[in-house]
Amino acid sequence: MPNTVFKLPDLGEGVVEAEIVAWHVRAGQEIHVDQPLVDVMTDKATVTIPSGLVGRVVCTHGNVGQTVPVGAELVSIDTSPIGAESNGIEVMRPTIEQEISPDSPSTVPIVQRSSNGEMHGALGDAPQASPAVRRRARELHIDLHQVHGSGPNGRITHTDVDVHLRSEISPSLSSRRSLGSHTTEIQMVGLRRRIAEKMVVSNTQIPHFSYVEEIDITELDDLRHHLNSSRTENQAKLTYLPFIMLAVTRALAKFPQLNAHYDDKREVITRFEAVHLGIATQTDRGLCVPVMRHTEAMDLWQAASEMRRITDAARQQTIAREELAGSTFTVTSLGRMGGLAATPIINHPEVGILGINKASDRPTVHRGQIVVRRILHVSGSFDHRVVDGADGATFVQCVKDYLEHPAMIFI
Repeated sequence: MPNTVFKLPDLGEGVVEAEIVAWHVRAGQEIHVDQPLVDVMTDKATVTIPSGLVGRVVCTHGNVGQTVPVGAELVSIDTSPIGAESNGIEVMRPTIEQEISPDSPSTVPIVQRSSNGEMHGALGDAPQASPAVRRRARELHIDLHQVHGSGPNGRITHTDVDVHLRSEISPSLSSRRSLGSHTTEIQMVGLRRRIAEKMVVSNTQIPHFSYVEEIDITELDDLRHHLNSSRTENQAKLTYLPFIMLAVTRALAKFPQLNAHYDDKREVITRFEAVHLGIATQTDRGLCVPVMRHTEAMDLWQAASEMRRITDAARQQTIAREELAGSTFTVTSLGRMGGLAATPIINHPEVGILGINKASDRPTVHRGQIVVRRILHVSGSFDHRVVDGADGATFVQCVKDYLEHPAMIFI
């Protein structure tokens, strides 16, 4: 029985190890080319490693949550022809060097030739779904074999999972499940573990102080609507965030002590000339912070386009590792769920973060009259070791000035 050991490939420059966060195969399962084998995480980037060959899984190596080095054994695969003796089909495979080389193409042609010479594509009976959909199905204890796929070639989407869930709901929950003491244990692995580790470091090592302010963005909202009504097809639709990002960038030029990192072990503050804004982004795997580089050189439309690109890539798990590191200041927003105020935790080793809360129409006094204005709340947090309270408050007031008089952003 010819066995091939599939090893953890080199995932990029500087990567020496990765954490196993999810298995997609099990012992005895038949696999085909490009079928997902395992999800691994390095830094904050999750990578799905596909199979490069056809065969049957003999065993997997490593448990979820375990960190393994590059070159470690991941999957042992029996590569002998499946069913060749009984159905007269010959499986034509690439060489072993092609199958296991990290530099080989992700798609290797696999064909089946029957006794009459006809060619057939490699077959697999596993449900077709993205790693994110598979992970969600596992968490919800859903068998994807029971879910109808509406995507291309029967691929199962998140919407298909939602439809299946609704079809499973009984009019009486108690008729299906008794009330009582059932509990579920969920192991902290992958991105959730990274988030936990980062939050502990940030919250225990950085003495935070927070500052909350309200901003009248009525003029900005009018400008946003006007620009959206006249934008071209190639221009991204404007939300508040591109304006806020440019306002923060302009303010950081006046407060360079906030566009910085603090190395508490060396007791060294590093100030940056360039502004690399981290945009805290919620994904189905948890919170991550893709980075917009050199926002000081962007105009409004460029900022909107780049923000959409990196946040979409983060949510779709296609973002590059280098785009998740190197931010000098972070902006975080929950949009309509932002509430009135928050105490955002600083993204270590940065020294400041600005939280964007909910914008709403409120009665307020404007030029001696009670009128309805669009009011936005913001919450800034700062590292009190290197940022004085007055500097943090004045920085927020500077951002407020830009947003309340948006023409100043472009001067």
